[in-house]
Amino acid sequence: MTDLILPTKTFKEDPSDEQIVVEHSQEITDDFLKFNKEQRDASSAPAGDYHKVASIPTAIVEKWMREGFNIFDENITAAEIVRKLSSEDLGAFLTTTKRI
Repeated sequence: MTDLILPTKTFKEDPSDEQIVVEHSQEITDDFLKFNKEQRDASSAPAGDYHKVASIPTAIVEKWMREGFNIFDENITAAEIVRKLSSEDLGAFLTTTKRI
């Protein structure tokens, strides 16, 4: 899949306290989820040295970073990312059925 699904940020004024609120969103298409499922279904083949574990939308990565979970931190393991996806019911972003 080569099409990028870019996140959007919308700035809105909250009329109750006149503050600006930033809304983060990203459209996740059925094609994106279908492609992830196809990769997950095909993941039983030998992977070699590298194996794709997940395809996580930018909006989710940004949300996690705001919450203090930085998937780019070298101390965060693939297993921790898989657990986080599973705990938030985001298994559709996993691209493997292999145990990590």
